[in-house]
Amino acid sequence: MNDRGGRRTVAVVGGGAWGTALVVHLAGTGHDVAWWIRGRSVVERVRERGDNPAYLPGVTIPKSVQPDHALPVVLANADLVVTAVPAQFCRGVYRQMAPYTLESAPVVVATKGIEEGSLALPLEVARDELGSVRPLAVLSGPSFAPEVARGLPTAVVVSSTDRDLAQDLQRSLSSLSFRLYTNADPVGVQVAGAVKNVLAIAAGVADSLGMGTNALAAFVTRGLNEMGRLALALGGAPATLSGLAGLGDLVLTCTGELSRNRRVGQRLGRGERLEDILATSRSVAEGVATTRAACGLARRVGVDMPIVEEVHRILFDEGSPREALERLLNRPLTSEEERGAHPSIPR
Repeated sequence: MNDRGGRRTVAVVGGGAWGTALVVHLAGTGHDVAWWIRGRSVVERVRERGDNPAYLPGVTIPKSVQPDHALPVVLANADLVVTAVPAQFCRGVYRQMAPYTLESAPVVVATKGIEEGSLALPLEVARDELGSVRPLAVLSGPSFAPEVARGLPTAVVVSSTDRDLAQDLQRSLSSLSFRLYTNADPVGVQVAGAVKNVLAIAAGVADSLGMGTNALAAFVTRGLNEMGRLALALGGAPATLSGLAGLGDLVLTCTGELSRNRRVGQRLGRGERLEDILATSRSVAEGVATTRAACGLARRVGVDMPIVEEVHRILFDEGSPREALERLLNRPLTSEEERGAHPSIPR
């Protein structure tokens, strides 16, 4: 039982691996959890089996959890809503949620990505569809869903410009194994959570091409640089990029065996076609769609992101993975201390 923030009635929206892990965590900390999963047949399988066979088979769903395919039922009494929906589907789901979500209920967005077309960050999409006065926060950081579901130690951030809201959510959502730090920079947190998935694809490509661990360290470091430039251009804070949502999540996603985006990069590096990779992957690799959106956003604000651009070329322009890496290695030599080249250096 969570004795820090009190028992709450929580609606979790999203039936993928991350939504499942959050359901298990929240129910395990003593909250009353209702769970929205798209599709009646999926809900029935979860009820019958007691786990989510499509995404986290073998992870027991607490019997207290109430899964349902109807949003009005799940949202009816919730005083807190946590959404874990892929970025490209959020807008439609939020639009369906709007009439049924209590006006006073905070919405915690646990989505990492950038919406294609609008180039909006997840909180911007939520604000568009749920109202500008809605209490909103973002949950992000280094957190593979299977490890969270198993209760392995995890540290993430809950970020909002409303400090009281962030602290309240910190108390409500934390446990001994799931530690939340507050953060007042949701822009930086969201940019980091989105771009790290793109960089993980690059890391996977480098791994398959046998570039070695020295190259991986370079990709992580220079990728952090690109992430920081975009975050700063959008109003993010430098310190965020060196924290859990920035460096922490980047290292995890670029090196961890459970990283879906890294696996996509590995398969691309082995010469597989993107269409075939996506056709044989049940889970969404957010980095694929985010690559296109991140490139568009970087161009809009005039930020140079060479690694992201090369991933875009590999994914969508039939670019050669090896030639992409060679282009990056042959870029003009510059100074690491060049003004604006690192998140810790003011623009």
